Amino acid sequence: MNSLQNINIRPLGVGRLFFRISRQNKLINTCTFSTLQTLRNNDQRESLSRLKVNRTRSNANKNINKLNGNLDVPRWKLGGIIGLLGIAIYGFSKYTKNKLEFDKEVSSNIEYGQKAKLGGAFDLLDQDGKTFTDKDLLGKFSIIYFGFTHCPDICPDQLDKLGVWLHNLKVERKLKEKTGFDIQPIFITCDPDRDSPEVIKKYLNDFDKDIIGLTGTYEQIKQVCKQYRVFFATPEKDSLKTNDQKDYLVDHSAFFYLMDPEGDFVDVLGMAYDEKNGAERIEEHCKYYIPNSKREVKRQKWYGFLFNN
Repeated sequence: MNSLQNINIRPLGVGRLFFRISRQNKLINTCTFSTLQTLRNNDQRESLSRLKVNRTRSNANKNINKLNGNLDVPRWKLGGIIGLLGIAIYGFSKYTKNKLEFDKEVSSNIEYGQKAKLGGAFDLLDQDGKTFTDKDLLGKFSIIYFGFTHCPDICPDQLDKLGVWLHNLKVERKLKEKTGFDIQPIFITCDPDRDSPEVIKKYLNDFDKDIIGLTGTYEQIKQVCKQYRVFFATPEKDSLKTNDQKDYLVDHSAFFYLMDPEGDFVDVLGMAYDEKNGAERIEEHCKYYIPNSKREVKRQKWYGFLFNN
């Protein structure tokens, strides 16, 4: 008994035992709380992430709806806009096509005139007795007609038609304002023996005041008619001496020759052209005129094939 009594037994106090149990529970609770907190944070991050995406999509949808609201055009208006756009594209393409075709035709006429040597140098007198040469053709479009003052029908009719063209181009179509070019009308006689400057001046008083009348010697007229491929035939001079009245007719071609501001032949207008389409044809030449230098530059470009014949 004494030996047992001598043994020093240190019993674990209740408070100390409770402290250890509490400490272990605290660690467990701490671990559990930390784990739960982490899971909760993850859940919150995921939900916030989803919320952010959803808000972005929501804003995008609002913007799209707002944009759709701005583009909410009635169908009839939209159809009208598309129709006007189609008409504009068609009109531009048609204009471009017509211009290219016209340019090719003019180029062909110029080349024909150069190959045939249509036109050329001349030196004549106008109705006022002043010198008029081929240099006076430069800088403006000229339309030349060959006839004679004693012509009973064709020449007066053609000169009347020329007067209508000139009035149409200058007054109604305002050619000078639109294109910068004037039209110079010229009447060259095929009957120089009877058509002196004074006779031509009196004759032209019945027609457009801007028409310039030209005459010269028989050889000069013969040469200029040859240059323009104009056929004419007059009686022999010996027969004229025995005919005091000189009552005869002159056979001649009845064409209008259109020359550009560089003095090149660009078109011929025959009897088929009336008072309307003749003026339209002349206006087209003035509107689409391209100087030879620029025309040659275009031919050197990659799209030059469009201007080839």
